[in-house]
Amino acid sequence: MLIVDATKTRSGSRFFTVPVVTLIALTFLLGLSEFIVVGVMQPIASDMRVSLAAIGSLVSAFALVYAPMTPIGAAVSAKFNRFHALMAMTGIFLAGNVLCAFALNYPMLLVGRIVIATVSGPLVAVPMTFAPDLVGASDRPRFMSWIFSGISIAAVFGVPIGTFIAQQFGWRWSFHLINLLTVLVIISMLRCLPRTSYMTGATRFLPQFRLFTDVRVWCGMLAVVFGAAATYSFYTYLSPILTEEIGVPERYLSLALTAIGLAALWSNLYSGKLAARGTGSHPIIGLIPLYLLQAVCLAVLPFASIIPALGAVDLLALACLMYLQNSPSQVLHTAIAAERFPSSMTLASSMNAMAFNIGITLGSTISGLAMTHLGLRWLGLFGAVLALGSVGVLVLLKRAESRDITRWTTLFLNR
Repeated sequence: MLIVDATKTRSGSRFFTVPVVTLIALTFLLGLSEFIVVGVMQPIASDMRVSLAAIGSLVSAFALVYAPMTPIGAAVSAKFNRFHALMAMTGIFLAGNVLCAFALNYPMLLVGRIVIATVSGPLVAVPMTFAPDLVGASDRPRFMSWIFSGISIAAVFGVPIGTFIAQQFGWRWSFHLINLLTVLVIISMLRCLPRTSYMTGATRFLPQFRLFTDVRVWCGMLAVVFGAAATYSFYTYLSPILTEEIGVPERYLSLALTAIGLAALWSNLYSGKLAARGTGSHPIIGLIPLYLLQAVCLAVLPFASIIPALGAVDLLALACLMYLQNSPSQVLHTAIAAERFPSSMTLASSMNAMAFNIGITLGSTISGLAMTHLGLRWLGLFGAVLALGSVGVLVLLKRAESRDITRWTTLFLNR
């Protein structure tokens, strides 16, 4: 089998090598599997003879399993050779999608979705640990942003792809496509990824969670939680906002969603450049002005129905801010792990994915309650408050760095 010379890859001028593209393709399939259900809800409901609400629970069940299993799965996988762990979890991911494709009833489909959610978070974290072997130090933030972008690309194209395939061939073929592509990615990983383990020795399970004794980790996580919650306070109901508040005709809705999706994709890619502006906590602290801008844009959103053009520009601006925190957050957590908790590197790589999914749950829950009691128009105000939460947490992080609170906290917890 062909094994990539890691040194040659790091020193080479090309960024999009076969191993890098393979790992991006893997995260694309993770996102495609997560989001494709939204595009095939109606066909699945008709075929399974269940309500749309029941199919909608597939999405919420996925998120509920995804969030806690991300750090647990990452910590468990760190006990093994990372290549073997990556291959094993990809095999489980494939098995879950095969179960969905051949599901005979709703419970079987639900089990398949839970299986997929169990490994999806760690399957984002483990590829991050390959960065030192595949790219140079200056390209690592870019590598992180592209790993996340695989999921963003799927978010943009997953729903229309799933809808088209379901209309042409039936909803099961949406999962057959994912299965076929997953097999191709597995073959590519077998041929091109380095076999070396990130850690030099076996990693115990519980000691990895010492990472959480660093106050900076909590600040970074909470910033992502509030930022994601602010985003999903409006994004959860993006389609009705576009049609009812801004007045986008139904026939142009998919075009509007694609434009917003492309803006969100740019956001993910640009986060890599933001992450390259310093080390440790500096990149994420630098997001304070952008979180303030997000709060302003969300506060303006209730006026979208009064000035539709302003509302359209406002939504595009919010989409451009959606994922800017991803790579700076990743830089913070991996830097803390590298500095003080080397055995927690894989766990650190999972922090952003876990925090983001907690934020999605928080934001969608708050927006659901706000919509029920106050109406669609006022969702932006709640999102603005959540965005200010990110600002507050990062101000605390900045003070913690300047006063060296992290060292005091560690000494206290170690007593």
